[in-house]
Amino acid sequence: MEFPGTWMTESQSMVYRVVPKCACSSIGQIMYYSDNGTYYDGDIHDSTSGMHKWSQAESRAPIEQGIRARQGVTFTCVRNPYSRILSSFFDKIAGIQRNGKRYRGNLVPQLIQRYGIEVGSPDDNFDFDQIKSFRRFLLFARDTIRFRRPMDPDIHWSAMSGHISTFIVNGGRYDQIFFTEKFNDGMQKVLDAAETPVAIRADEVPKFNESEGHGPKRAHKVSDYFDDLSRHLVWEIYKRDFKLFRYDFDDPDNKMPLGEVDLDEVHAKLSR
Repeated sequence: MEFPGTWMTESQSMVYRVVPKCACSSIGQIMYYSDNGTYYDGDIHDSTSGMHKWSQAESRAPIEQGIRARQGVTFTCVRNPYSRILSSFFDKIAGIQRNGKRYRGNLVPQLIQRYGIEVGSPDDNFDFDQIKSFRRFLLFARDTIRFRRPMDPDIHWSAMSGHISTFIVNGGRYDQIFFTEKFNDGMQKVLDAAETPVAIRADEVPKFNESEGHGPKRAHKVSDYFDDLSRHLVWEIYKRDFKLFRYDFDDPDNKMPLGEVDLDEVHAKLSR
């Protein structure tokens, strides 16, 4: 059984399938704290101890055992597709990464050349046409997901349902799926159901946003970035995300879900 993108507390109290750009830094820090009584000093994605991760070979057997035993709370978190793809653009394409470099080396220069994207720089205070560049990035994202060119799709803009389905297909089952937009309520329900060695409340957790402050701020409301063609591309890429997780496709400015997630429907539709 393979469970890529899965994190688990060492106490097996919580099992989490990571979905990039959906509060994963905050969730990871909460899980870390619930076992260790302190937050990880740095980006939780860089931790190599204090929490099990599928990417660490020594963690794979405990994670598989924990999932089979179903002792802990198994969960994941989702986000409005409009907001998520915008966040991916501003963080991974327009932003500077923690190491002071652009994301994935030559990716941004390739996008500038092939798609005519502009991203600005810290030297010009990221002065560029955000709307035009985002729409061109969206075309690139569609090409990677639909045609796998000029590269395979990146985890930060591939569909949430794709990430979430690998856990189900390989034998896992979610106890809870909650919304980034209702983070405190959703995370607290997970914590209430989990037997954690250290008590922690979701509404007392500091904000962990590892991408903040490394790039341009969004200058317009969400709907301004999505003309008719952009919305067509978003539907082409994220149709299943909108439907399964109850987000409002018709109003990009309404970030809130229209209803709760039906776990039985998610498992039925993502198991094949």
